[in-house]
Amino acid sequence: MVRSPLTAVSASQVQAILPPQLPEYWDYRNGPILTRCNATSLPDGIYSVMASELCKTISVARLEKHKNLFLNYRNLHHFPLELLKDEGLQYLERLYMKRNSLTTLPENLAQKLPNLVELYLHSNNIVVVPEAIGSLVKLQCLDLSDNALEIVCPEIGRLRALRHLRLANNQLQFLPPDLGRSRELQYVYVDNNINLKGLPSYLYNKVIGCSGCGAPIQVSEVKLLSFSSGPRTVFLPAEVKAIGTEHDHVLPLQELAMRSLYHTYHSFLKDLNFLSPISLPRSLLELLHCPLGHCHRCSEPMFTIVYPKLFPLRETPMAGLHQGRTTVSFVAYCCSTQCLQTFDLLS
Repeated sequence: MVRSPLTAVSASQVQAILPPQLPEYWDYRNGPILTRCNATSLPDGIYSVMASELCKTISVARLEKHKNLFLNYRNLHHFPLELLKDEGLQYLERLYMKRNSLTTLPENLAQKLPNLVELYLHSNNIVVVPEAIGSLVKLQCLDLSDNALEIVCPEIGRLRALRHLRLANNQLQFLPPDLGRSRELQYVYVDNNINLKGLPSYLYNKVIGCSGCGAPIQVSEVKLLSFSSGPRTVFLPAEVKAIGTEHDHVLPLQELAMRSLYHTYHSFLKDLNFLSPISLPRSLLELLHCPLGHCHRCSEPMFTIVYPKLFPLRETPMAGLHQGRTTVSFVAYCCSTQCLQTFDLLS
């Protein structure tokens, strides 16, 4: 008999077809569920049972307007389409999807789940977080620990309600320039990202976990811009295309033009089509809408060049908290030689 997607399946039916050696976990809302496992170990029919249970759980959450949804240990390789159907789950505030096998998130996540306050994606295989994450305007807690992240999109800096961010146990080499600019952000955990050597200075005075960071990087494997201060070398976010120094007293013409356009049309930038009469490539128009970051000294937007400055963590009052377990430095991204020379993290 072929089950309909919404057919109820009892716990005893699930247990009856599970192989005895398969680990079982208990979700207090949804009953017995499965952890990640080898597809070849599953008997015929198990996937239809899992799909039926998943559809039922999401359908009930939609019908009853649940605020919390638990989809942990579901062996999910793709974000469930049921969550994105029609208007999505407009009432959902907390989504738990820990210990699955997700590799990415949908671009329309914010559109379908606009009221998310907490998103838990611990222990998946996520490599890239889409730009659309920046549209989750109510998000306060984001857990991306134990994934395969190499970069974090700069749009994450637009999460002005974000309070807790967990990025531990990934493969990060840098963090966006604007991360930490929000006054709401309180906790950032980046422990055990061994190639991460620089933290944006906006994170100074936040509660930071960064043990196990700052190991040497093999230069031959890295294609990012870097700068050095004494024995310390820090790699910059991939979107940074040029580095200024204290000797570069004149800004590049393209940067001057972008800043001038930004200040002239700032109030209209929500609609990029408004700027279409300007003879700029679409890529530059999009950059105009979302700068590389903002100066850590004066908040001036930066588009094609940054002026970085290092402050080793061991030379700050936070050194005692990490007891020498990290060689990470804070990095200030300034907009000009003047800001570079006058910015002091510790003053």
